[in-house]
Amino acid sequence: MMRNLIIALLLFPTLALAQGLRMDEKMEAYKVTWLTTKLDLSADEAKIFWPIYNDYTREQSTLRKERMQQMISFRKIKEIDDLSDTEIQSLILNDFDFRQKDLNIERKYYNKFKSNLPIKLVGKFYRAQEAFKKELLNNYRGQHPRQ
Repeated sequence: MMRNLIIALLLFPTLALAQGLRMDEKMEAYKVTWLTTKLDLSADEAKIFWPIYNDYTREQSTLRKERMQQMISFRKIKEIDDLSDTEIQSLILNDFDFRQKDLNIERKYYNKFKSNLPIKLVGKFYRAQEAFKKELLNNYRGQHPRQ
């Protein structure tokens, strides 16, 4: 997730020039525009979809911030060899825990979406999210060819 934000910083420098919003907020605004276009929600669907989506992104953002703090601690370690076996295991298990929490958020909001919206629309949402990620990666690769 944070990787996508870093990619976005590289991909959309003109967004960085806009005033008043942090880059992650600008990226989210870009994604909302993308989803709006791809999903083509009716007014009634939008009233249901956007509050659920906003809660979903808030929970994901909170988890990403927590994970980033853990990653900062890990990056300060110069060599794995300097850690005890227990410390290494703890770092790996913490990563598993974060990924499980992320999956739990995904499942929670999938259930909220499918309970309140037609499943075809839910499918379009997940497809649009994947297409958004692919577009970011393709743009990044276009600007940063592999050596």
